[in-house]
Amino acid sequence: VQLQASGGGLVQAGGSLRLSCASTRRIFRFDAMGWYRQAPGKQREWVALITSSGNTNYADSVKGRFTISRDGAKSTVYLQMNSLKPEDTAVYYCNAEENRATYWGQGTQVTVSS
Repeated sequence: VQLQASGGGLVQAGGSLRLSCASTRRIFRFDAMGWYRQAPGKQREWVALITSSGNTNYADSVKGRFTISRDGAKSTVYLQMNSLKPEDTAVYYCNAEENRATYWGQGTQVTVSS
């Protein structure tokens, strides 16, 4: 399984970005897919997830601003990020869980300027 994350970039505070995570495996085979992020000098933290049944959940810090979604035909999961803040600056990683296995994509850098 390979996960390819893309869509990061530099944006001003209040702006938006959409991250994509393309999977080489049909995404409905995964128990869940999610996004994590890691800011410089900090531990990686969970951001959002979507289960195989379509249920979603978000970290309190992004609730109401970020939306996770998926396109099964494209085997891709998205993270729409609105009202971005400088504290959202981080490398964003997508992951997928299947039974006891966890897969990670490479990170994509998101930088929010004030």
